[in-house]
Amino acid sequence: MKKTAAAALTLILSVMLVIAGCGNGNGNEKQSKDNETSKVEKVEGVSGASEASYTPYDQLKDKYDIIIIGSGGAGMSAALEAKEKGLNPVIFEKMPVVGGNTNKSSSGMNASETKFQKEQGIKDSNDLFYEESLKGGHGTNNKEMLRFFVDNSASAIEWLDSIGIRLNNITITGGMNEKRTHRPEDGSAVGQYLVKGLVKNLQEKGIPLFVNADVKEITEQDGKINGVKVLFNQADEKNITSNAVIVTTGGFGANMEMITEVRPDLAGYVTTNQIGSTGDGIKMIEKVGGTTVDMDQIQVHPTVQQEKSYLIGEAVRGEGALLISSEGKRFTNEMDTRDKVTAAINTLPEKAAILIFDSGVKTRVKAIEQYEKMGFVIQGDTIGALAKEINVPAEQLQTTLDTWNSAVKNKKDAEFGRTTGMDNDLSGAPYYAIKIGPGIHYTMGGVVINTNTEVLNKAGAAIPGLFAAGEVTGGLHGQNRIGGNSVAEIIIFGRQAGIKAAEFVTAQ
Repeated sequence: MKKTAAAALTLILSVMLVIAGCGNGNGNEKQSKDNETSKVEKVEGVSGASEASYTPYDQLKDKYDIIIIGSGGAGMSAALEAKEKGLNPVIFEKMPVVGGNTNKSSSGMNASETKFQKEQGIKDSNDLFYEESLKGGHGTNNKEMLRFFVDNSASAIEWLDSIGIRLNNITITGGMNEKRTHRPEDGSAVGQYLVKGLVKNLQEKGIPLFVNADVKEITEQDGKINGVKVLFNQADEKNITSNAVIVTTGGFGANMEMITEVRPDLAGYVTTNQIGSTGDGIKMIEKVGGTTVDMDQIQVHPTVQQEKSYLIGEAVRGEGALLISSEGKRFTNEMDTRDKVTAAINTLPEKAAILIFDSGVKTRVKAIEQYEKMGFVIQGDTIGALAKEINVPAEQLQTTLDTWNSAVKNKKDAEFGRTTGMDNDLSGAPYYAIKIGPGIHYTMGGVVINTNTEVLNKAGAAIPGLFAAGEVTGGLHGQNRIGGNSVAEIIIFGRQAGIKAAEFVTAQ
């Protein structure tokens, strides 16, 4: 399986490289980049990196102050903070486009006590955010990491705003009791917006970003990290030295061999992860003495379009959507934590469900436009017409929606105790449905770091010069991640990695 996956990835990369002209800076560079991006969009349904301009291979240097492996939100945030400290960082990305799984992030970024919450009269606190995230993780979260996370969430929102990335449209996700999920102003998916904004800042700061740069090994000398070995364009391997390395390679949600080693029960599940999420960073860190935690804690997301393995964001439910069975009935509190909603779906005979919403939800969640373009959304001008389209009993679906609309009006869900995502009823024709089922979404486990993002060895000591942030790390989320916390994690700890790595280098 491992050889097959590697061969498939190599083939995809090779095709993209032919289309892209390997970023050689020739006169056809713009056209080749357009073709490259178009190809990736077809493969992944991603467009967040379509305006990216990558550093030509002939500008590669032998040494940088800080090497960052991976160009998702954590890697780009780290690079910007390191540059702000006066250092010279570089980003190496193994895929042909930037962004990693950040491109696929949909619902938003959780943060508490933010200026946007205060402006909108939302009363929230870091303590409440902490308590709800701890409860969501079943009390198994690394408490020191979680405390740092919530206490630095508002400043992360402010930092993004200061660099032109405004997240002032606020909704709610499962397991939360307050609106703290920050989205772009128009309510669109957060990931592609973040990637575009961060790439723009990288370009303005002149930070080099190399794609098709597959880091194979973290190198060390005299007990200290001193660089990496990189395979460029699947052809040229080079040793690049640095005074520190930051690993922001993401998790292993697209590596079914790694997943089934720790969770054989997940064999056969679809995955929402981009094909580059193969756990490379975890393996490289283990080779230089790092250790892992919670590797068997893998999150299955309840609402994934199965044919294309595409995540249907939690904001759809947060803005009022329902989950129904093939009988046209609700069967759970849609705003419960992801593990509980997934478990409820898996009790249904078909282990799948249908997401139901109206024109109001569609207006408030711009990501639905993307779902429509991809052919996922089924429409009915009336409830009866929708019922016919999705093959559920029309009378029962009408009863289900009538009961729900009464619950919204009375602010009491007598059936399942839902208390959030009830600001608007479902009475605005036309009506819509998306068929969904569970899919592998996120790996809570990863390498062990501290709040300085220093990678720790088995004895709990920091490995000099090695830092990590984002999904490659473990412990923050415990046994279950709350929706919206991963985007917050990559910004909060990505920034911290850039700052602390810069401090380390400066002190040398």
